[in-house]
Amino acid sequence: MTTTMKRPPYEAVVIGVSAGGMHALRAILPSLPEKFPMPVVVVQHRGPEDDGFFAQYLDQRCAVQVKEAEEKEEAAPGMVYLAPANYHLLLEDDRTFSLTMESRVRFARPSIDVLFESAADVYGSRLIGIVLTGANDDGSRGLAAIKKRGGLAIVQDPASAEVATMPRAALQAAEVDFVLPLTTIGPFLANLCKE
Repeated sequence: MTTTMKRPPYEAVVIGVSAGGMHALRAILPSLPEKFPMPVVVVQHRGPEDDGFFAQYLDQRCAVQVKEAEEKEEAAPGMVYLAPANYHLLLEDDRTFSLTMESRVRFARPSIDVLFESAADVYGSRLIGIVLTGANDDGSRGLAAIKKRGGLAIVQDPASAEVATMPRAALQAAEVDFVLPLTTIGPFLANLCKE
């Protein structure tokens, strides 16, 4: 007897995180099942000298595969893609990644807003956007763009954030569907793909 996963009403998840991101992603990503039916694309603010250790570290702790996104790579279900250090990560209409070294946005490259806005253009109402802990307001405009196109907007409860500035900015900028404690975000996503 084979089991199939129920197709969720969403096609992709984008996550933006900054200060406190290692802890936050370690709390969320291991909750996702190996055959999670959507790609998860993450912008974590990192220094330009980062050597890719972050993706390897998370990959060893998750059932889903975690890797850095590559130019022209297609966003596939069951994968978590991290924006490489010092590159903006965008999604193109054909659902492949594009990397650019254009100017910093809100002092950040990669920028959460750049990813969120491009993903909102591609996936529209079938996108989930999540803003987590961080020390600036990157992601707030992008989350508003996701919500404007009918997507699902989730923000980490500022009380559970290592640094509450980013979640608070997102709550002020967008009509949010859910404000969730960090420990419930992973199970919430995993429940979307249960039969």
